[in-house]
Amino acid sequence: MLAQAHRSGPVLVILVTTLGTIVPSLDPTIAIGSVVGLLLFIGSFASTRFALFVLIFATLLSPSVESVAGNNTSIFLGYALVMVLGQDILNFSIELKAVAWGGTLVFCIGILDDIWGLTARIRLFAQLLAVGILIKFGVVLSFLPEVWWGDLGEILITILWVVGITNALNFLDGMDGLATGSAMINALFFGLVALQTGQSFMMLLSLALAGSCLGFLPFNFRRLTPARIFLGDGGSNLLGFTLAGIGILGDWGTDSLVGLAVPILILGVPIFDTTQTTIVRVTTGKVRTFGQWLRYTGRDHFHHRLSDLGIGNRKAVLVIYLVSIWLGLEALVLKNARGIDAVFSILQVGIVFALIGLFMVFVQNRYERMRTTERRC
Repeated sequence: MLAQAHRSGPVLVILVTTLGTIVPSLDPTIAIGSVVGLLLFIGSFASTRFALFVLIFATLLSPSVESVAGNNTSIFLGYALVMVLGQDILNFSIELKAVAWGGTLVFCIGILDDIWGLTARIRLFAQLLAVGILIKFGVVLSFLPEVWWGDLGEILITILWVVGITNALNFLDGMDGLATGSAMINALFFGLVALQTGQSFMMLLSLALAGSCLGFLPFNFRRLTPARIFLGDGGSNLLGFTLAGIGILGDWGTDSLVGLAVPILILGVPIFDTTQTTIVRVTTGKVRTFGQWLRYTGRDHFHHRLSDLGIGNRKAVLVIYLVSIWLGLEALVLKNARGIDAVFSILQVGIVFALIGLFMVFVQNRYERMRTTERRC
């Protein structure tokens, strides 16, 4: 492994060797993953600066390009960098490459959507095509009996999972720093569970994704001023698709139920947000078709409801960060758990989210009734 790294660059070898000296028991692949994550953080930070320069220059030439220029550049550059390094140094499996190819496709479609505003049909077709790439190369959920209906069920659930998570991250991109920071936390916990379970390649991919998000975050979640650069549909779709792919690829537990519970817990916030908004919009008649579901925009997401409680956007984002960390910790303790433990953990989280959702809907309805009464008076 180190010999392969040596052919790719002496600096990488020196860094990995230094890490191995500091922590003698550190697996070489994990050491390389740590170095790549650090390099991606630095590279993403620098590429974001470059994207800002391009944005400023482009707006001087044509103000109409301000909404798309430079939005997603750094996240994709970091993502592309790790796949190049992975191919040359670590000899990634075909399954990991399939995640990269599919992620590139949804990123490109997202960029086109940012620029021209594609129809829901085209976006869905592109996402299904990206999922088809995963299925073609064996990136499929595996937990049903090995019979024809089990294989068909696994393919359908894989499609639902990947399309759902991809769009859930897109829906979550409604406040400065929310989608980027949440994806960073999700990727970090996938990396920690991968470290627990000895999955070096999964740890590398997760750490690299987290490093890219961390490099992007200072420009997307600022303390006193609005964000200077944004993910756009391209960036959020890329993050969602990659996290969904990591969730399928990883071997997250000795029990099949634990293996299913870990990615559900880590990605609990986008799953809860999308589930809640879908239920509310369908039951109220605001959404009737899949196209309407993709296009609909409103202030009924988890982050909007938190902000409307009076804590403001920034604190709402920080609360969601804390919830994501709590769910990640839940996933970490399932390492040696039994299937029934995973079921109880999912039920516990589901009950908490149900209470949160009911409380926020109740408060919002009460505020609306109070405003209506004040207007009549």
